[in-house]
Amino acid sequence: MVQCSKCGRAAVTYIRYNGSHLCSAHFQGFVERRVKRELRGQVDLDRAKNIAVAVSGGKDSLAALMLLHDILSLRRDVTLTAITVDEGIAGYRPEALDKAIRLSSALGVEHRVISFKEHVGSTMDSISERLGHRTPCAYCGVFRRQCMNEMARAIGADVLATGHNLDDVAQAILMNFTRGDVERLARMGPHAKVQPGLIPRIIPLRSLPEKEVYLYAMLRGIDFSDSTCPYWEAALRNEYRDIIDGMESRSPGTKHSILASYDALRPALQEKYPQTSLRLCGCGEPSPGGKCMACVMKDELDIIARS
Repeated sequence: MVQCSKCGRAAVTYIRYNGSHLCSAHFQGFVERRVKRELRGQVDLDRAKNIAVAVSGGKDSLAALMLLHDILSLRRDVTLTAITVDEGIAGYRPEALDKAIRLSSALGVEHRVISFKEHVGSTMDSISERLGHRTPCAYCGVFRRQCMNEMARAIGADVLATGHNLDDVAQAILMNFTRGDVERLARMGPHAKVQPGLIPRIIPLRSLPEKEVYLYAMLRGIDFSDSTCPYWEAALRNEYRDIIDGMESRSPGTKHSILASYDALRPALQEKYPQTSLRLCGCGEPSPGGKCMACVMKDELDIIARS
């Protein structure tokens, strides 16, 4: 039996990048301390009183909801609201939505749902049948972000917390870097500056590898959806996931190093590429160019449908 490095009890995991074996209790404490540290560094709770949490029903977002609920439970002046976007993906979204509703209810957290059908006018399944030069994930990502921002704004949220983990963040950093999209790197969350019409995002799980979030959710007994989106294979992100996972396997701590390097460069990036003033799109959403990407994509889909 492998013993916990802290107390001698049976270990449930080995943290390769710091060389420690941890039992269930010490592992959970290890996770919770890092999330608390991220939360303190990303948001001023004396000002942000209404926190929206994007909840998909998967392990990451439900773990984020539970962690934020536990951490903020003594803060009577802070309110959490869970938000789920229903993209309209048969065989995938209904189960995950049910998991999100159940945990929100168990925690006593208000839960709101916004759907592609009501917001975009089409379900993701319908959109996938009339794609242009873009992948399904490209449309889904833009529409989902717009839905979350609209709902967060509607409920008066000060910030929007997402469940992105260290793997997600490292992949996004590498993707933007290899595409030469340095300006997008400068705009990545967590967001410190409030832009009119845009709810700033915080990423409390950004220092937690995906495997640790998975284990934490299992140990906490979180009933999450483990199903896979039917459109995931078309995502370019999968290639970056394989690259980074291979690097991490050979050199533990690589994902943390990518994040630390980005954090060190971020002030210089933001000075080089300051946030531009936003204008309102015809749909009411703010956008740098006037017309937002969601409306551009809606027009594309309309043209494809008529052709």
